[in-house]
Amino acid sequence: MATSATTLTSLSFFSSSLFLSSPSSKLSTSLSFSFKPSSNPSLSISSQLSNLPILSFTGEKIGETYLDLKSAPPETARAVVHRAIITDLQNKRRGTASTLTRGKVRGGGKKPYPQKKTGRARRGSARTPLRPGGGVIFGPKPRDWSVKINKKEKRLAISTALSSAAENTIVVEDFGDKFEKPKTKEFIEALKRWGLDPKQKSMFLMMEVPETVNKSSRNIGTLRMLTPRTLNLFDILNCDNLVLTPDIVDYLNGRYGEDYEGDTEDDNEEYEEEDEQSGQDENVDAAQ
Repeated sequence: MATSATTLTSLSFFSSSLFLSSPSSKLSTSLSFSFKPSSNPSLSISSQLSNLPILSFTGEKIGETYLDLKSAPPETARAVVHRAIITDLQNKRRGTASTLTRGKVRGGGKKPYPQKKTGRARRGSARTPLRPGGGVIFGPKPRDWSVKINKKEKRLAISTALSSAAENTIVVEDFGDKFEKPKTKEFIEALKRWGLDPKQKSMFLMMEVPETVNKSSRNIGTLRMLTPRTLNLFDILNCDNLVLTPDIVDYLNGRYGEDYEGDTEDDNEEYEEEDEQSGQDENVDAAQ
């Protein structure tokens, strides 16, 4: 984990029109921005996205809904999301990499050969950094990589990323009770009915993930099943398709919308549990 933070050029939603650096680029036609009066309107704007289709378990369209999220202005959206994703990746680093200098390596007290009359370069220790088995020059030492970010800024980055994913977002009715027993084949068939390619990366965001749904999807490597407590910016940017449920749409409109009132005790617990979950995932990756 001593490597530097991963570059994000491969993340799919960075290619969205919301993150284009060209000043002449325009927002996608699926976004219709409506400005609302506020004390500081330059910080953020409310974007009501185009209607999202609601699909049944069989793949038929049964209605429409929309996301009303608070997102960053187009000229600062890329910077806000970039800062938030770099912060997440930095905070996952354990910072335990350590090397030994020539003074810490065991041995090397005896002079390998005489100073003169050998025809070789003078050498005073076998643990010189120039020789195999020697010390390391300017090697890594344990350090703290954590970076602080404001909660409002992180929330704005997540809502901005969700706004950029609108073109690849669908809403599916609650299908937790549709699987009588865990069956990966049936889940893949459901993906195809919803117009999703099992080979593409898809992220499902649900209020709760039933056990049968979790077991039916866990063998599909391209899927991520998340809840509000495990929602994170990296998975939003890294997926090709975003699947929501009607309940989660209401939650997102309330949690990341313009009318959000502020942090509560539940929100603080959510952030603490999210940080704890990130640490557990990091430990599992390190163990593997």
